[in-house]
Amino acid sequence: MKKIIKKIEDKTAVVGIVGLGYVGLPMAVTVARKGYKVIGVDVSEYAVNHVNAGNNYIGDVDDAELKELVKKGMLTATFDYSEMKEADVIMVAVPTPLDKYQQPDSSYVHASVNSLAENVSKGTLVILESTTYPGTTEEIVAPAFEKKGFKVGEDIFVAFSPERVDPGNKDYKTNNTPKVVGGMTANCNKISEVFYNSILDAPIHLVSTPAIAEMEKIYENTFRNINIALANEMTILCEKMNIDVWEVIEAAKTKPYGFMAFYPGPGIGGHCIPLDPFYLTWKAREYGYHTRLIELAGEINNEMPQFVITKLMKLLNEKGLALSKAKILLLGAAYKKDIEDMRESPIQDLIVLLEQNGSQFDYNDPHVPTFHNELNDKHYKSVSLNNIGDYDAVIIVTDHTAYDYNDIVKRSKLVLDTRFACNGKKADNLVRM
Repeated sequence: MKKIIKKIEDKTAVVGIVGLGYVGLPMAVTVARKGYKVIGVDVSEYAVNHVNAGNNYIGDVDDAELKELVKKGMLTATFDYSEMKEADVIMVAVPTPLDKYQQPDSSYVHASVNSLAENVSKGTLVILESTTYPGTTEEIVAPAFEKKGFKVGEDIFVAFSPERVDPGNKDYKTNNTPKVVGGMTANCNKISEVFYNSILDAPIHLVSTPAIAEMEKIYENTFRNINIALANEMTILCEKMNIDVWEVIEAAKTKPYGFMAFYPGPGIGGHCIPLDPFYLTWKAREYGYHTRLIELAGEINNEMPQFVITKLMKLLNEKGLALSKAKILLLGAAYKKDIEDMRESPIQDLIVLLEQNGSQFDYNDPHVPTFHNELNDKHYKSVSLNNIGDYDAVIIVTDHTAYDYNDIVKRSKLVLDTRFACNGKKADNLVRM
């Protein structure tokens, strides 16, 4: 234990990052920036080759900084887990998706920790950062090393520390977001705390077990999921009552205590909010408990793309035009503004619904020139806004700041704003969701 702490303190420790995606690559850059040699491991040829060439592919990573760190030899990438024998600290940030039955797919975690167990050196700190269900670290990660003869807390140190990446957030990045850590033992917590203090400019909050840290992460995103569902349900009700839900929310925000504003939208995207609550729903079944509120929130949020299309259909009908005969422009494809991330983006559902109704449609997104829709296995390409007046309706799906909304409204026949992007602007052809 003293040996690894000394190596961390004098920056001679080598840090391994398993998974070089939206979580792993920003973390790799953060660690290398602090003076540690970093070795990234990924199964993706694209990721490994791009990192080694100094070419960035993640929005929250600075292109020039990545190139400079690679040039200096502070950051390299490989497919080969045997290089992890050199690592003193290993952070695992691999995907944890849901399968078609809404159950956690832990295969990436299993594969990575089993490969690490074959190659890790005695005295290494291994931290799982992938969002997952409570119990993963104790049920999957630690046993993988114990089977190889390592004693957790003495020969190998294991902890869970949930990633808190918010793509596009200009205020909070990997380096300045507070970190929660739950180690398997007190020694695991101590080493993890020393390490994170050496790379982050943020407080470290220690909890007593990995399961608490795992549950804490799920709680964060379930909190958001449920409150967004409430905002969406209020939107549906306000529509029926002919009340402007956005004005309701702005009024409620004036209360200085007891209220936190959440906003409706055309659906929920990203890797976290649409998926993470279902890890808990799945795990709860082991204890004979049915998470009714979580599942209901998911149902409400999943209904929002259909709500948008139904509202559009009504607006077109008022103009004497059937949706099947209309030409629609979807404005914004990424799941949130000012990023390129398409994971679980609501535009994918909207496209399927438009196709089912026989509509012609295009999309525009300055951050997403092309994308593949996993729901219908089709490829789409962003179009120019030059001919925006040719479309029967424009749906604002993502409120990118690059858009000139005044110009868009001025040149469009009909605009359905699902994001309050037009910020209270009034026009005969502008309708808020």
